Amino acid sequence: MKVFITGASGFIGTNLVAEFARQGVEVVNYDVRVPYCDEQRKYWLEGDILDAVKLEQAVSDARPDAVVHLAARTDVDENTSVEEGYPANTNGTQNLLKAITAVPSVKRVIITSSQYVCGPGYQPKHDEDYAPVAVYGQSKVETERLTRNAGLTCCWTIIRPTNIWGPWHMRYRSQFWRAVQKGFYMHPAGEPVIRNYGYVGNIVAYILRILDMPAEQVNRQTFYLSDPPEDIREWVNAFSLALKGRKAIEIPRPVLYVLGLAGDVISRLRGKQFYITTSRVRSMTTNYVAPVEQTYRLLGMPPVSLEQGVKESVMWLIEYNKTHED
Repeated sequence: MKVFITGASGFIGTNLVAEFARQGVEVVNYDVRVPYCDEQRKYWLEGDILDAVKLEQAVSDARPDAVVHLAARTDVDENTSVEEGYPANTNGTQNLLKAITAVPSVKRVIITSSQYVCGPGYQPKHDEDYAPVAVYGQSKVETERLTRNAGLTCCWTIIRPTNIWGPWHMRYRSQFWRAVQKGFYMHPAGEPVIRNYGYVGNIVAYILRILDMPAEQVNRQTFYLSDPPEDIREWVNAFSLALKGRKAIEIPRPVLYVLGLAGDVISRLRGKQFYITTSRVRSMTTNYVAPVEQTYRLLGMPPVSLEQGVKESVMWLIEYNKTHED
């Protein structure tokens, strides 16, 4: 099998390419960015999904059996619009879908969306029932609509990853994990906050399962990819114990909100996000449960436990920090 992956230089893509390589699968990583992992440069083909002509030529030349679309702008910016700020998620996706229709070798397509197409507390009644979070979530709604209207004749599947973590997550490395290591991290005291987090190794396993399963079971399906919902306190403490040797400090929520406001000011002054901000506090205190029942019923349960995922992430973090300094 030959797989063409857009945006595989980043977090999820680096882990996916590593697994494909381990299995001897031929891979093309089409990305504007140099891969995070130097060992994966041999799979890299520099290119921008917004360049329709070059993208179509790249897919045609590769003649892949499968395409996995990961390329996207994924940060949340409320000071823009879908059209101005997120063309990679709309025009880029449309360019890729057009390129795929011109290459008959493609038998499987996976398009990456996001849980942000439906916000916290909203349980969709069907795959096209949306309540997006922020402009980013709106852009991913458009990603899905373009896919459904593209007229693809091959087997296609939409995936909605939740909050994914693990090796090669550079933002977690520079923010959450660093804060834990330095003893700066503070968790909200009080009632549990239930969220769906997902270890990247499990997301990679799900992508491989989708590509391997009979087409009739996954064609035109939408799957949330995630570990089971849990109190994020358990996830936080697993990392705190591994990195600091003790559980995370818990403080009253009103105090945390005040610290978040202070963090907003510090972030603006230094031009770089501080460890704690009001946005981060909202995330830490808001339940966000994804409907994963269909995923588990059709694709099975995630193979990697929280404990194993934390162990693998910490091992990577220690090794990476030995050779990289900010």
